[in-house]
Amino acid sequence: MVRVIHPVPKTCIILVSILLLRCASAQTATDQISLVTSALQSQDFARALELLHPALQQSPGNAQLWAMQGAAYAGEGRKQDALASFRSALRISPDYLPALKGAIQIEYESGSKDAIPLLQHVLRLRPDDQTSHGMLAVLEYQQGNCAGAVAHFEKAGALFDSRPDGLHAYAACLVKLKEFDKASRVLRQTVGLSPQDARERHLLAAVQLMAHQPQDALSTLQPMLQTSNPDVETLELASRAYEDSNDTPQAVSALRQAILLNSQSVNLYMDFANLSSAHDSFQVGIDVVSDGIAQLPKAAPLFLARGVLYVQLAQYDKAEADFETAHELDPHQSLSAAAQGLLAEQQNNLESALAKVQTRLAEKPNDPVLLYLRADFLSQEGVEPGSSEFQLAIRSATRAVSLRPGLSGARTVLAKLDLQAGRYQEAVEQCRKALEQDPKDETALYHLIQGLRKTGDKAEIPDLLKRLAQLRKQTAHEESQRYQYKLVEEDAQPK
Repeated sequence: MVRVIHPVPKTCIILVSILLLRCASAQTATDQISLVTSALQSQDFARALELLHPALQQSPGNAQLWAMQGAAYAGEGRKQDALASFRSALRISPDYLPALKGAIQIEYESGSKDAIPLLQHVLRLRPDDQTSHGMLAVLEYQQGNCAGAVAHFEKAGALFDSRPDGLHAYAACLVKLKEFDKASRVLRQTVGLSPQDARERHLLAAVQLMAHQPQDALSTLQPMLQTSNPDVETLELASRAYEDSNDTPQAVSALRQAILLNSQSVNLYMDFANLSSAHDSFQVGIDVVSDGIAQLPKAAPLFLARGVLYVQLAQYDKAEADFETAHELDPHQSLSAAAQGLLAEQQNNLESALAKVQTRLAEKPNDPVLLYLRADFLSQEGVEPGSSEFQLAIRSATRAVSLRPGLSGARTVLAKLDLQAGRYQEAVEQCRKALEQDPKDETALYHLIQGLRKTGDKAEIPDLLKRLAQLRKQTAHEESQRYQYKLVEEDAQPK
């Protein structure tokens, strides 16, 4: 019997052909990847790119090839091309770790917040990846998100144990969150890494003072206090620690020693004024601050500090004179927070800040805050009564008050302008209304004292000066605290 062998069906032949082509293609891709890998390992990035271009034309959907191209571009320093290649790989395969890590490295090195979602993606894939937690902690810190940063610092494990820059950032975030005990524990590690570094000890002592641990702060500072010539910052911190430990004589001694070493420091005289006020040693404080004024005759804070001390001795004429001098020396202190911020943006250039407000007012002519800022800046420029600029300032402040009666700062500016124009009763009325809305408005209180003196109604002035002195004491205390925060934040920049 003859056996008939039927031919293979056409469809089967096609399927086999496709499988054979795929095998050949896979073999080719494997060979290409092997060659590219060899070139990358040899750091022959030009050769790797030469091989990758035809490979990608042949296999544009291969995430591994795109990631390899990203690595080659990165090796040549072509970071934007590398980033584009890594992102192409991620569009094909969003979970492809080599592409994720390549893109993260580039974004992280440039400090870009675009690295944050990439790192979050990695952590969804690998929740315990300490390196990703560490990188995310630093980026969140740089973006000002301390709550997020602290959570990642905690999960970074020992990654930062020998990295003072990272530990500083961690501590700064803890300080911002007012977790002072934790911050001091972190900074003890930096002191342990560099026990001879005075700056590290200053940082730790400052945080220990914030945590109300004055004895710990003194222990931290002790190695430097035992030297024959302690530096000014050590003495200043030690003075605060002694005072918080109820050792006022030592606090005074340390502060006097610091002033002798640096007679040009406003902060030291302010500290002495606060110390004197706290212990009712008003005349001693006046004497030391007067020495400071002799050294720094243009320092408005010193006149304010001495004015507060004069009030405690009921020497109201001298107090008022010092407050007036302070306002003349630093007219910018009466600016609102919004105006100060805008002025800072314009690098302390009143003309530029005013021009910016004018531009905004052209778009929003009835914006009460902008009208208030225009009046404020014109006032700071020293416009003369009767001039067109002065009239514009008056109109702007008046309009701001009518549009928003609760805008106390606008009333304060209007009061200042009324004083300049000789409208003393109107100035008094505006100050009273401003103080109803904001009882802590020192500028309104100061202008009220001026206005009452001009009208001859001086009965209230002693009580108002006491009130102003109390506000200044509170402000001085807040400024002292801000100085300690600033000390930590300035030194806590990750590198």
